[in-house]
Formats: sequence, C-alpha cells, structure tokens
Amino acid sequence: MHKIEHRVIYGDTDAGQVVYYANYFRWFESGRRELFRSLKIDYIELDKSGIITPVVEAHCSYFHPARYDDIVVVETRISEIKEKSIKFENKVFRKKDRKLLAAGYTINVFVDKKKMKSIKISESIRKKIKID
Repeated sequence: MHKIEHRVIYGDTDAGQVVYYANYFRWFESGRRELFRSLKIDYIELDKSGIITPVVEAHCSYFHPARYDDIVVVETRISEIKEKSIKFENKVFRKKDRKLLAAGYTINVFVDKKKMKSIKISESIRKKIKID
C-alpha cells in the first residue's frame, strides 16, 4: 500500500463547497502514479517504450464530504494483477480524524500505443509488484 496527502484547494470544490465527486478520480490517479513510482515503474518510460495504461473501469463510493482546506490521505494498493490488467484500490481519509470519505478502484489495461491493442504485462513489471 502507498499513501499520499493532498490539501483540498478551492478549485477542488463545487458550489456546495464540498469536493466535486470527479476529483476523487484525480486523486486515485495520483495514488496510482506514486505507487508505481515507489515500485520503480515509470509512466514516462512506459510511454517511451510504446505502452500506455488507460483506465477501463472506475468506481467510487462516497461516505462523507471533503471540504476546502482539508488534508486528505489517499491510500492506494494493487489488489489484483491479471494477464493484461491491474486493479488499483483506493481509500480516501480525512487526515485529522481518519474518517473514511470515499473508497473505490480503477482497472487499468496495458496497451500497445501504436496498435491500440491490449498486451501482456511484462515479467519485469510483474516482479516489481507485490500484492497485499
């Protein structure tokens, strides 16, 4: 599992002064990126080698609102790795009281950028990933 922190900025909020629902998916993306970075898997290097990892499925359940200036903690873990895809699970907590605000997941598929076809995840990447 990997953790990142994010301070809610005004631009994260909606007219009700709570975090706009879609922004949780941006935080999930930051969690994925930093988890991969911690595993020495570099998205830029993947892209240079002709591989992209688009989201093909996304889900989020919302329990409590985050508000302007809250510090949230995004926890990300890899819960499943298949032949061509990885499932990332996320939980978002308010830092000051550890209240669970949202939980969800994304499924990302490894794709050959030129052919736009799914490909098998390389053995070198599989070796770097440890599933909890």
